[in-house]
Amino acid sequence: MSDVTRLLDAAAAGDRQAAADLLPLVYAELRQLAAARLAHEPAGHTLDATALVHEAYLRLVGPDDAPRWETRGHFFAAAAEAIRRILVESARKKGRGKHGGGRRRVELADVPAAARPDDLLALDDALARLAAQDAGLARLVDLRFFAGLTVPEAASALGVSVATAERRWAFARAWLYAELNPGGEKSPES
Repeated sequence: MSDVTRLLDAAAAGDRQAAADLLPLVYAELRQLAAARLAHEPAGHTLDATALVHEAYLRLVGPDDAPRWETRGHFFAAAAEAIRRILVESARKKGRGKHGGGRRRVELADVPAAARPDDLLALDDALARLAAQDAGLARLVDLRFFAGLTVPEAASALGVSVATAERRWAFARAWLYAELNPGGEKSPES
C-alpha cells in the first residue's frame, strides 16, 4: 500500500495528523491539475491554482463525514469533482447581480476569453444530464476535463481498459458537443 493510500485511509478515518501529512504528498499534483483547468478559464479569473487547490483539499478532507477513498485514483476523481464544483459555484456567483451580473469585464488588452462563466454553467448542466444517463461517462469527463488526466490515467482511476476509456471519451465528447451546440454545426476534430 502506498503512502498516499495509507494516509487517505487514515484521514478518512478521522486522523487529523494524516490529513496534514497527506497535503505535501499530493499538493504538487493537485496544483498541476488546478493550473491545467484554470488555463481554460477566462483571463482575470479571481481564483488562482493555489486557492483552487486549497479549497478543493478542504472539501476533500475537511468534513467529519469525509468518504473513505479506496485508491489514489479514487481520491483524484474526488478532487476533480471538487474542482468542478468550485469553478461552477464561482461561475454562478459571477452571474448574480451584486457581483456584476450580466456585465462583462473589459480589459485594456483585447484578449478573447477561452471560456465564459455561462459556458461552464452550460457544461455543468449537460454533465448533470449525462450523469443521469451514464454516471461513468460523466466521471470520465470530470477526470479528463476538470482534473486534466490523460486517457490512460482516467482509465486507471475508473478501473477500465484504455481502449474502453478511449471509446467512451469519444462518445462523451460527441454527446456533449451535440448537447452544447443544438444548432447542428459540424463537430471539431479534437
